[in-house]
Formats: sequence, C-alpha cells, structure tokens
Amino acid sequence: GKLEGERYKKTPELVKEMMKHSPVFRAPGRFVVFKRWDRLEDDDNPEVVIFFAMPDVLSGLFTLANFDEFEPDGVFTPMGAGCGTIVQYPYLEKDSKRQRGVIGMFDVSARPFVPEDVLTFAVPMEKFVGMIENMDESFLITESWRTVQKRRNRE
Repeated sequence: GKLEGERYKKTPELVKEMMKHSPVFRAPGRFVVFKRWDRLEDDDNPEVVIFFAMPDVLSGLFTLANFDEFEPDGVFTPMGAGCGTIVQYPYLEKDSKRQRGVIGMFDVSARPFVPEDVLTFAVPMEKFVGMIENMDESFLITESWRTVQKRRNRE
C-alpha cells in the first residue's frame, strides 16, 4: 500500500532505528527561553547561542568554530527536526568534553518558517566564548574575509 507521512527516511523501520540511536535530551527546566542577543540582561545566563545566518556568515561561524580544533568536525550537521538542531543537539554538546557547533534548519518541514537563504548555527555558550577570544588572531583579520564582507555589504 501507499505510505503516508513526511517521507524523510526510506522506510518506517529506518526511522525507528534512527530514533533508537538518537541522543536523549531532557529540557533543563520547565521552559527554555529564547532571547535576542541585544535583549540579554545582566542576570541572563545563556547556555546556547543560535544564529540564523546566510551562507557567507555561516561560513565564518563554521571556520571560527574550527579555528582551534585539529579534528575536522568541530561543527556537525545531524539529521533531525529543525528544533532539534537549535535546541537538542547544542544542549547535548554543552555537556561534551569537546563542544562542537551545530549547523541546522535543513528540516524540510521547518524550511517554510525561515528565509530561503538562511540556515542555523548553534553552539554552547562556552564554545562561543572561545570563538570570540580567537577572533583577533583568526581569518577575520585577513583580506580573504574582507572580500567576503564586501560582498555581504553590497547585498
């Protein structure tokens, strides 16, 4: 018969197997608060930072997240729901010995709710602080990045 559903995996069995191997996420509290960076207050304590970014910005975040890594996967892209890539996986990375960034919002069901040229980059706050500390000695001070910035400024 005809299969119903989203059809993001070839078979229902494959979905069940994927779900068995998906990491368990327990919300840190009754609510998870999302707040824009420019609206943070002194008593806020963000645990994860989420960027909704166009490809050029995403490439910068990706490169900066890998700047102090010798392994090639300082950023990863898990298959999953859009919310999983901005909440579940970044929160799980927060407790990892080697925190990584998460590129997301590839979920076809979530795509209509973000601009067509935007994906997400989410990272635990501790990793993000390290990224900020590395900025002044990274590619961000190079002519290559200035060229990318000029293109972004023209858009």
